[in-house]
Amino acid sequence: MFAALGDPIRLRILDTVAGGELCVCDLQEVVAVAPNLLSYHLKVLREAGLIEGTRRGRWIDYAMMPQAAELIAAALPEGL
Repeated sequence: MFAALGDPIRLRILDTVAGGELCVCDLQEVVAVAPNLLSYHLKVLREAGLIEGTRRGRWIDYAMMPQAAELIAAALPEGL
């Protein structure tokens, strides 16, 4: 979990999709990185269970998973 959250680009992606579902083309405009790098970061977040992707034709819409906050909280030590 910390590896997934340990990159500023992934944190920016999470912050962006927390506002609602976005197409990867819209994410590309907000997170100004090469398409292959954006794809990598999205994969890391998907594998961590923080976001999900829904295919719409040739595009994929990304949204934060409902349980993302719970997953992050569970990864933190108690008392923080």
